[in-house]
Amino acid sequence: MDDKQKKLLERITLKPGLLGGKPTIRGMRFPVGDILEMLANGMAADQILEQHPLLEREDIHAALILT
Repeated sequence: MDDKQKKLLERITLKPGLLGGKPTIRGMRFPVGDILEMLANGMAADQILEQHPLLEREDIHAALILT
């Protein structure tokens, strides 16, 4: 894993009391799994960002690194 990927993974947080300890984006109540599900269902990154303005493109990249 290179430094860029490590930096992206810093966007993923695990907090035991937040969403049952599931990985989330930047400590928000936005599970990484939701991003992966949207992508798996054919949504483009631009569509995800448009529908969820709190997310950033780097959040999507970070979620993909986990797979």
